[in-house]
Amino acid sequence: MSKPGNIAKNTSYLTVALIIQKIISFAYFILLARYLGLDLLGQYYTALAFTTIFSIFIDLGFANILTREVAKDQTKGSLWLRSVISMKIVLAIITFILALIIAYFFYSPSLLILIIISSLSMILDSFTSTFFAVVRGFHNLKYESVASIIFQFIVFVLGLLLIYFKLPLVAFVGIVVIASSFNFLYSFFIIKFRLKLKVAPNWNINVFKEILQLSWPFALYNIFQRLYLYLDSLLLGFLANYNQVGIYQIAFKLIFALQFLPMAFTASLYPAMSSFWQNNRNKLQVTFEKALNYLLILSIPIIFGVFSLADQIIPLFKVGSEAIWPLRIAIFALVFMFLNFPVGSLLNACDRQKKNTFNMGLATVFSVTLNLALIPLWQALGASITVLMSNALMFFLGLFSLKGLIDFRTMNTLKVLFKTLLAALVMLILIYLIKPYLNVFLAVGLAGLSYFFALYSFGGINQKDIRDIINSFKKNKL
Repeated sequence: MSKPGNIAKNTSYLTVALIIQKIISFAYFILLARYLGLDLLGQYYTALAFTTIFSIFIDLGFANILTREVAKDQTKGSLWLRSVISMKIVLAIITFILALIIAYFFYSPSLLILIIISSLSMILDSFTSTFFAVVRGFHNLKYESVASIIFQFIVFVLGLLLIYFKLPLVAFVGIVVIASSFNFLYSFFIIKFRLKLKVAPNWNINVFKEILQLSWPFALYNIFQRLYLYLDSLLLGFLANYNQVGIYQIAFKLIFALQFLPMAFTASLYPAMSSFWQNNRNKLQVTFEKALNYLLILSIPIIFGVFSLADQIIPLFKVGSEAIWPLRIAIFALVFMFLNFPVGSLLNACDRQKKNTFNMGLATVFSVTLNLALIPLWQALGASITVLMSNALMFFLGLFSLKGLIDFRTMNTLKVLFKTLLAALVMLILIYLIKPYLNVFLAVGLAGLSYFFALYSFGGINQKDIRDIINSFKKNKL
């Protein structure tokens, strides 16, 4: 069974790693946007979005099953892993061929080349996620944390070289494949030589049936999720132009970069929640509520800060002011994005993945419908409105689905929200006082300090919370 200390320790590992990774990633994105311009940037992310959507047909929810089932019984790690690898080899070949056929009929030859190269990264990343899903089942996120940093560092360094030598767009997609190759080899090494698990394919039809029976709700959920997250970029390319894709990606990339916080929580919480669901329902409730409260505390000031500083953030990309309001609208989706992580994880961990899949399906249909209506009217701004509305819908559907699982104390969370909003308001006032005199980075730093000082003064966090965070970084046995 998972120990609370393991959750904090694993969260700390992945949080630090994702902070470093996202800083590097965001810095690289700024340089890439400046170098490529909006149109080429739009083509770059269209290729990545296309292959990202197709990548789910290689996984079919296997990663979720591996983490959950290995967390329940680690002695079956090799059996589950070998069987999943066998299935993914076949699915990877089929998906690769299907993706290229569809891309051939819908995209230009130049974009088709980008998609072919990106598809190689898609396949490598899929197997890497399988290996790390097993490692998560052993309640260890240290190796995955290291890999995430090295991956982004490779992309950043090679990207700088490409910019220096003024190489074409296709080369920038190629370096993603190089970084994915490293991650694949690294994760394989951890599985083979650290955990000493067998990786040779296991062609057992009975095990395949069991895996598919367990994974199909996760597969449907992941299909809906990929469409939910990436179809808007493809629709912008079809209904508007690649320039609008570039504008939208600036807002989306910033929001996506900030998701390292709920991602870190979820990576550690999911196997722990699976264990608590089996062994300790009280700890399950406390763990979920703390995650929800912490993510509220973190997301609200980011929303206030980005909204007020958007006119100073967008010029960093050397693009026009038309990207300011898409960012200001989309950033409000952040609180729902953050809270959807623990809500979804709780549903999946408690064997309610079918309900979670149903919710995601509704949100996806809503998102596609709203995009089709708003993109022709307002282009990137319409896509940003859709992001906000669909994430809010997903959160409230998930919250309603929690009934009967835990005794969720709504008032406790509302009290945290109230104190958080008060502290964020103090921060917002300070931002508007200092923003004419300081650059954006100094303004962000001072605003963040003022927020946490105000939150502490209002009782939103206490000394115990601070000690728990500090202790989570101290050396503990995983």
